[in-house]
Amino acid sequence: MKKKRISIKDIAAHLNISVTTVSFVLNGKAEEKHISKALTEKVLKYVQEVNYTPNQIAQSLRTGQSKILVFMVEDISNLFFAQLARLIEDLAYKKGYKVLFCSNDNDDKKSIELINLFKDRQVDGFIIVPSPNLDKTIAHLLDENIPVVLFDRYFASLEANYVITNNKASTENAVIHLFENGFRNIAYITIDAIQSQMADRLEGYEAVVEKYNIPNYTLQIPFEETTQGNSERYIKDFMEENPSIDSILFATNYLTQSGLKVIKQEYPDLINSIGIITFDDNELFKTYSPTITAVSQPTQEMATMAMSLILDLIKKKDSSKSKQTITLESSLIVRESSKKRN
Repeated sequence: MKKKRISIKDIAAHLNISVTTVSFVLNGKAEEKHISKALTEKVLKYVQEVNYTPNQIAQSLRTGQSKILVFMVEDISNLFFAQLARLIEDLAYKKGYKVLFCSNDNDDKKSIELINLFKDRQVDGFIIVPSPNLDKTIAHLLDENIPVVLFDRYFASLEANYVITNNKASTENAVIHLFENGFRNIAYITIDAIQSQMADRLEGYEAVVEKYNIPNYTLQIPFEETTQGNSERYIKDFMEENPSIDSILFATNYLTQSGLKVIKQEYPDLINSIGIITFDDNELFKTYSPTITAVSQPTQEMATMAMSLILDLIKKKDSSKSKQTITLESSLIVRESSKKRN
């Protein structure tokens, strides 16, 4: 037979005290409510003996808080998002919160299903890397006064709290760096997406090639093709069609990894002559030969600002107040792959 779950009422009845007293002790308010140390210790000792654990749903109904946050990303297996997830988890834990992680695969239908699921579970807030057309769903959350912080990307038409990086400027800096190191046929390989971060990066590339009057070599791979492992085929065909390319800026780290595989397998003689820059750094790029120059986004600062925003929204209990839009600066970490060739 299944053992009955111990409740606060059971504890109170056994100790012959009020439910309110037990609740104050368990919530760390014994001293504030002038409950004696002897009674506090008695309650805590018995709670430990019976291995009492609070009913989270009931507790959230009483307090109005679940102490649970949701961090929704595009793909939790992507190193960039995985690093951020770890940072956010640590920051949340220090503030007494737990975090639920999920991937939306850049799919609106999946995003909406997940948001509705967690909303029904009465989580305290959402940090969301939104899929392309999630703006209306986000607007509904804001209308319901549910704390939301958009992360990595935003909707220009939606007034919301968000944390992003200077995608356009950092892309411009990367292309200018290649130009200043003697590269003149600079390609840009990205995904075909309408989202703000990709649009800003593409705009940055196009601005520099126009400014310096150099050829525009742009490859936009459908996002669905990248998830199905077809990036390498697109990159191989692109390089075959454009043999004059002397350098490549990759818009994401997973595209960089696909590009490096293509170069190693199909054009091994190019690896020490072609210029390469990746967006988002990781350990692989530091140990690759040659080491890979990277546009590095400030993950620690991004996580810290996102947590600060969401906790502030929860504390205020009013998400309709003025919105904060935070844009942080990425840095260009120069390594062997983008330096001037002899």
